[in-house]
Amino acid sequence: MKRRILSGMRPTGSLHIGHLSVLQNWVVLQDEYECYFSIVDWHALTTGYEDKLDLKALSKEIALDWLSVGIDPQKSAVFIQSQVKEHAELHLLFSMFTPMSWLERVPTYKDQIQQLGEDGKDLHTYGFLGYPLLQAADILVYKASAVPVGEDQVPHIELSREIARRFNYLYSGVFPEPQALIGKVPLLPGVDGRKMSKSYNNAISLTASTDEIGFRVKQMITDPQRIRKDDPGHPEVCVVSKFHKIYSPDIDRIERDCKAGKIGCVACKKYLAENIDKVLAPYRERRKLWQEEGKVESVLQEGTEKARATASDTMNEVRKVMGLYGSR
Repeated sequence: MKRRILSGMRPTGSLHIGHLSVLQNWVVLQDEYECYFSIVDWHALTTGYEDKLDLKALSKEIALDWLSVGIDPQKSAVFIQSQVKEHAELHLLFSMFTPMSWLERVPTYKDQIQQLGEDGKDLHTYGFLGYPLLQAADILVYKASAVPVGEDQVPHIELSREIARRFNYLYSGVFPEPQALIGKVPLLPGVDGRKMSKSYNNAISLTASTDEIGFRVKQMITDPQRIRKDDPGHPEVCVVSKFHKIYSPDIDRIERDCKAGKIGCVACKKYLAENIDKVLAPYRERRKLWQEEGKVESVLQEGTEKARATASDTMNEVRKVMGLYGSR
């Protein structure tokens, strides 16, 4: 029997190529694990409760992005978090025995309060304090044995392990302790050198057309010391070079020619745009197929049914060992 994986993304906007390596990893994991991929709309509210997001439309767009990259609904359950109420119930029950200090020590808690507070966000809310606990419920309600994450998310997985241990000690050994599957996720900058983000208008969308890719790549910041195309370049300070390392197979030649002044920035950018387009073109074509009327809705419905069945079985066990009504 395959081990289970749970992972998810918040529907806060269109996905960009900075998300691509994560999704490509998910595609590979589908053949090794029983996968549950959740569009975590409740989590979107923890920081965006004032933004009046159209979460229904955004969730559909993310599902389309996932399917276009290769998430296979025959292999994986693709569903929306809020459609599986067992997430909320388990979160509530976990909150009864989780010390406040466990939540306050999660590294992202104070960091995001400060960073987003500078942008005018008031995150002194119960929902934001408790979102790592909801995340633990997301994972444990499926008895996931592993969660694919970047290194910055490891403390969240450790909290999930602590919650599982505490529950198993207090009641019964219902939950496995999930392990972090740490993937190497390259951090791509935006075209302006800052963090890639839709809000900064510096991202290349997964749905970008050939012309849009070319336009965005032309905006990329290059070596400021290079005036003429035959001047020696410094690829280590060039945003274009960072993208070449991921999208161009002959990066050694490109860097060598750049340093020797054999390739100008215009030609270098044109070549990068062509390589990015080769990667995204199949996703654009697959997306067209999934955009046919009712296809995404059908995938989400089937994924929700599978997720509910699994989560319901878990919650019946939880209610039983906790002595609650509603257990079978």
